[in-house]
Amino acid sequence: MHAPAGYHPRVNRPAFLPALRLGSLILVMAAIVAQAVVLADAGAFDPTRFFAFFTIQSNLVGVAAFLWLLVVGRRRRSRALELLRGAAAVYLTVTFFVVIFLLSGVDVQLQLVWVDVALHKIFPVIIVLDWILDPPMHRLGARDLVMWLIYPLIWTVLTVIRGALDGWYPYPFLDPANGGYGQVAIVVVAVLVGFIGISAAILAIGNARSRGQTTG
Repeated sequence: MHAPAGYHPRVNRPAFLPALRLGSLILVMAAIVAQAVVLADAGAFDPTRFFAFFTIQSNLVGVAAFLWLLVVGRRRRSRALELLRGAAAVYLTVTFFVVIFLLSGVDVQLQLVWVDVALHKIFPVIIVLDWILDPPMHRLGARDLVMWLIYPLIWTVLTVIRGALDGWYPYPFLDPANGGYGQVAIVVVAVLVGFIGISAAILAIGNARSRGQTTG
């Protein structure tokens, strides 16, 4: 019996992954909508600010990756999809650690506890677990790592420029009022180093796990 065109069986791909991806997608979208509704009810919802948070954007990148995975199913995945999955893993891992080390006790417009936990803790862990359990079908390299860094660098530059224009910063460590631009630069460089280290780890894990998988 011949496999359908484009079908790409994988040994050791857990059967529960599609359900986990769908459940995670629903959880994250419900969390984002719930928080937006709470802010709207309080007369404090500003979409240009709410969606400017890296937390929201990184979670939406993860949602896009999982949605694409669900559409592709067991067919062979494109390199673009694997790059998006890797980007989601990097961005959400950085989000996870930044919240712990730089934003503990800071108001980032996630007043609902379950929303905070879902977006900052649960989804980042699931994204990385998904990357480990179902590694990329394409070997990724240093150029891909550099590509993952482009988006957060652009986000940082635009966020600082916006803050200089209207005085609003999504995170206090980007606000020059807290120690000046020198302090902001130090923190940004430290976070960039973290991005590079986490990107390298995600890349290495994906390639190592891919070599250990058998494809049909």
